[in-house]
Amino acid sequence: MTMNATTRGASRARTSIFYDPAAAYIAANVFDRPTLVISRDRVGAQYDALKSGLGDAHIHYAVKANPAPELIRLLVERGSGFDAASRQEIELCLNEGASPDLISFGNTIKRASDIAFAHAAGIRLFAADSEAELDKIAQHAPGARVYIRLIVDNARADWPLSRKFGCSSAMLPALLDHAVAVGLRPVGLSFHVGSQTREASFWTPVLDQVAPLWHAARDAGHDLQLLNIGGGFPAFYGQTVQAPRAYAAAVMAAVSTRFGDVAQVMAEPGRGLVAEAGHIVAEVMLVSKKSPDDLHRWVYLDIGRFSGLAETEGEAIRYQFVTRHDGGPTGPCVVAGPSCDSADILYEKRPLQLPLALRDGDRIVIRNCGAYTSTYASVGFNGFPPLDVIVL
Repeated sequence: MTMNATTRGASRARTSIFYDPAAAYIAANVFDRPTLVISRDRVGAQYDALKSGLGDAHIHYAVKANPAPELIRLLVERGSGFDAASRQEIELCLNEGASPDLISFGNTIKRASDIAFAHAAGIRLFAADSEAELDKIAQHAPGARVYIRLIVDNARADWPLSRKFGCSSAMLPALLDHAVAVGLRPVGLSFHVGSQTREASFWTPVLDQVAPLWHAARDAGHDLQLLNIGGGFPAFYGQTVQAPRAYAAAVMAAVSTRFGDVAQVMAEPGRGLVAEAGHIVAEVMLVSKKSPDDLHRWVYLDIGRFSGLAETEGEAIRYQFVTRHDGGPTGPCVVAGPSCDSADILYEKRPLQLPLALRDGDRIVIRNCGAYTSTYASVGFNGFPPLDVIVL
């Protein structure tokens, strides 16, 4: 089986010419439970491609995408920085050799004791989007560098990230002034275009929102030096996306045009770094119909929304499936997980076309699952085991 065939031109339409270590391992082994297999070599190659395209911008890997220690260690060796959302992620990065000055505490919602821990560990860069958060940072990490996260609107991202994080543009001047007043160093701004922003051109409206705010803050006397452009770097889920180097270079060209010479640009790829390096091997548990005249079959897998596939919420992420019956006749299927929760349905609004020959006991491989699967898996809802992870 060829799991993830990739071309490296200006855009990516998959072929089978590139070796895929995770696919090869899956093809050669037997598994008795859902397992994510991910290749360090593929992650390293993706890092190198993104770094080349980003130029002077520095990568801070979004640890939440996949916190496997082997991957963190690989990225430490590559010189990556890290975007950590919790004390546990900070400890993981430090344990794998990351320097504290390359770790950003990027969650705008932090426990006071975790801020104090991070500061004691040598971390000096924190995110905030409210006066209350700035006050906590000032009390528990005095003199720290902070960047203010902004709310931005980007309806073109497959997985928008709005409302919960960030402040409105109207609040920004007061927050920058407040940071100074409480003894912090407001050094920059951050935003997130939304996860799985498939084309670099989709960044344009967001950059157009942020750039005037950046320049106004500098004109007001704030010595902003850091622009954190967040994540959004895409992976292949069936729709063509640009190759990582070309995508990153196009984003940086757009940033340069609007912001000019920024002292430090930080990028936080997660999905774009690790998704295509890993695949999940699972099993079909049942294929059935709900009525004799039902036009759709129901395909139940031994993995569902609670065991790693949470990003099927809203059917925004459309995973690609591979079976031994591919190439034969297909029909529409509702795909669901194994648990007793009726919300454990992966695809129903837009049923998947799966082989008519598919039967219980068949192996099914879910492609490009290296991001946001192992971290979303429950510890054992309904007694089903958590997702196994094998790092090659």
